[in-house]
Amino acid sequence: MIFQTTNPANNKVVQSFEEMTDAVVDNAVTKATNTFDEWKNTDYKIRAQLLYKVAGLLRAKKKELAEMITLEMGKLLSHAEGEIKLSAEIFDYYAKNAETFLADKVLNPVHGKAFIRHSPVGVLLGIQPWNFPFYQVARFAAPNVMIGNVVLVKHAPNVPQCAIAIEKIFLEAGAPLGLYTNLLLSNPRTTALVADKRIRGVSLTGSETAGASVAAEAGKHIKKSVLELGGSDAFIILDDADIDKAVEWAVVGRINNNGQCCVASKRFIAVESIADAFLEKFKKRLSELVIGDPMDVTTNLGPLCTEAAAVKIADQVKRCVAGGAKILLGGKRVDRAGAYMEATILTNVLKENPVFYEEFFGPVALFFKVKNEQEAIDLANDSPFGLGGSIFTQDVERGKRIADKIDTGMVFINHPTWTQADLPFGGTKGSGYGREMAELGLDEFVNKKLIRISELSDPF
Repeated sequence: MIFQTTNPANNKVVQSFEEMTDAVVDNAVTKATNTFDEWKNTDYKIRAQLLYKVAGLLRAKKKELAEMITLEMGKLLSHAEGEIKLSAEIFDYYAKNAETFLADKVLNPVHGKAFIRHSPVGVLLGIQPWNFPFYQVARFAAPNVMIGNVVLVKHAPNVPQCAIAIEKIFLEAGAPLGLYTNLLLSNPRTTALVADKRIRGVSLTGSETAGASVAAEAGKHIKKSVLELGGSDAFIILDDADIDKAVEWAVVGRINNNGQCCVASKRFIAVESIADAFLEKFKKRLSELVIGDPMDVTTNLGPLCTEAAAVKIADQVKRCVAGGAKILLGGKRVDRAGAYMEATILTNVLKENPVFYEEFFGPVALFFKVKNEQEAIDLANDSPFGLGGSIFTQDVERGKRIADKIDTGMVFINHPTWTQADLPFGGTKGSGYGREMAELGLDEFVNKKLIRISELSDPF
């Protein structure tokens, strides 16, 4: 397999990389295993110093790294710079807080004394996607390095330069060889690698198909796995919402990262009393987006990550229309070189439509009009996914009550689903299991070891 940087703004191949051989991969796993034996005994302060240096290098190299992201997967340059900023914040967050979060937890048993000590588990395999090539790695690597684990990272094949750059940053920051290792590896060989006895856990962010395959392999070998898969987040606009504010955030929620975000707002559900007013303004705002080169600061909507991705979502729109949906805006590929798709709004998408339960990974919004609050809740929950969602209302207590009824891992009130270092991230149902970020991000790949101290009079 060849890993390629293909600029989605013009579909031209920029650079190619060969897949690693079995011998190279085996040596990498051996090195990681040996490094873990040393790293697990380091002090939290040593680990934190490394992460602070990684964060500093990310900030120092922000411009070149952002341009690399944009070149490889088409993210708007300003958004790519924002991704580097967020990634640095994640490394800083765990460097600052992990020691406190992982401190011994004193228990109060009936007899004797006891506490929980957090211990690393070993070599971890992280399978990461292309849509946030630095941020996704940061939220996997930062907490686990602070725990005392070491990581092998298999990145998506269309962002090889980003993948290589992250490993170089760790080495430049002073990480020992084997602490963070990039693997240029195909998907089938990565799944097979899960069975290696030296690997103690696996974390994957990606598709449902990939998640099911990796989880099955991990389960077969009794290894912990964390999955963050697809999403079809509902964006609920209630009758008392601030319409202008809802429209503003609806555009951000749908178009962020050119629409290629697991937690993007994808299904817009409006109560009928305000539905037409919202839809009119939403359509106007999307129609005004400037489509163009993601390196150009005047561009609002760039290309999809690859030509194949653009072909796929255009086909989804065609199948949706064939199933009875109506195109209110867009609906076609853009007539220019590159993996571009028009900003699109689809209405009249009924449950019988063959794409009703599919995830649209691009700048396509599905709009639904409902009679009341309960219908909005029912429609939001009528999805195989359960990642995030948002509710727009001027009555916060009402929003909290409805949030309790939404079957997802995250619900945001008066804001689209978002991410930051100190908020846990993860879903339920077909969107996976486990959590990353915040304190919960330290709970997945750690041995919570009970240590109990008996007294001489202990009856046991």
